[in-house]
Amino acid sequence: MDTKVPSALANKMLAALPHADYEALSTHFSIVPMKQGTLLFDVDHEVDQISFPLSGMVSLLVVLKNGNAIETATVGREGVAGAMAGLGLHKSRVRAVIQLASTVARIPAPLFRKAAASSPAVSNLCIRYNEALLAQARISAACNLSHSVEARFCRWLLQSRDRAESDIVPLTQEFLSEMLGVRRTSVTEVAIKMQEAGAISYSRGVIKIVHLQTLKDISCECYETLREEAPH
Repeated sequence: MDTKVPSALANKMLAALPHADYEALSTHFSIVPMKQGTLLFDVDHEVDQISFPLSGMVSLLVVLKNGNAIETATVGREGVAGAMAGLGLHKSRVRAVIQLASTVARIPAPLFRKAAASSPAVSNLCIRYNEALLAQARISAACNLSHSVEARFCRWLLQSRDRAESDIVPLTQEFLSEMLGVRRTSVTEVAIKMQEAGAISYSRGVIKIVHLQTLKDISCECYETLREEAPH
């Protein structure tokens, strides 16, 4: 049985579109499961597919000249990766990677551009979500500069929990160190502290949130700020 149309509606942005606009897009969707670590598009590469997450999480990373990358924003069921290609920004300025195993509804960029050109609702979707991503990037930059690794670690886990919609988050320390822009040893030290505080348990690349309030208490205010800034 074909379940593409109801599956795509799991994305909150698509579900919020007027019916006619959604139907025009949905005929072109491919529903694709994606493993953690899959590259959606890279810096200075053309965005050839627009991806609407139906589950999981996408990380958007700025890549430095030395090859190091740091996360500036995340995309879950509330959003879309690559939407600005619909308004003519063909090449990406960030790297987009599947951070938590996901299922996405994908549409070829030329078809999405055609839809955006003929539909104010779709073009407004691109603009609004780009503004939300810029807000995330500003908050993340301030957080990275101002707050401790412990607070940022907890903020990031809380974000991941929201995106995964689960207290169990499959994340290696290596992945976390890249997302937070710190050494792996720093992540190890923080993970041990959080386990000792009773906030999490960690084993074989899987983090389980044991006490949510403890995690919130240690996290910086950026978690709540990001939640307030997120599209609703």
